[in-house]
Amino acid sequence: MEYHVSVDVAAAPEQVWAVLADVERWPEWTPMITRLQRVDSGAFGVGSTARIKQPRLPTAVWRVTEFDPGRSFSWVSRRPGVRTEGGHRVTPAAGGGATVTLSVRQVGLLAGPVGLLAGGLIRRYVQTEAQNLKRRCEAA
Repeated sequence: MEYHVSVDVAAAPEQVWAVLADVERWPEWTPMITRLQRVDSGAFGVGSTARIKQPRLPTAVWRVTEFDPGRSFSWVSRRPGVRTEGGHRVTPAAGGGATVTLSVRQVGLLAGPVGLLAGGLIRRYVQTEAQNLKRRCEAA
C-alpha cells in the first residue's frame, strides 16, 4: 500500500515546518494522534524515536530515518511482517505559502493483508492529518 496527499497551506514554509517538526504537539491539532511521546531527548532528527497512539490502531514506535531541516523528514515503524514508512515534506508553493505532502507506504510479507484490512483507515488518517495541519498553520 502506498498513499500520498498534498495540501496547499496559506502560511510561510518556515511556519509550516515549525508546526510539522514539533511532533510532541501533534495531539493538539490532529485527532488522528491521541498520544505522542518522544522516547529520546534532544533535537528532533535522524534517529529520534516517538511512541504514537492512534485511534483504532495499536501503539507504534516510529524512528526518524531521513531528516532535511526545514524541508522534510521520514520515519519508519516496524511490526512483524510489515514496515510502515511515513513521509512529511514542505515545499514553497508557486503562488506563495507552502505545499505539504504526506505519504505512507507499507512493505513486507504482510503488507498486502494489512493494506486490505486497514488501508482505508490509514488513508483517512493521512488526509485528516493534512487538513488539520493546514488549519493549524493558517490559524496562527
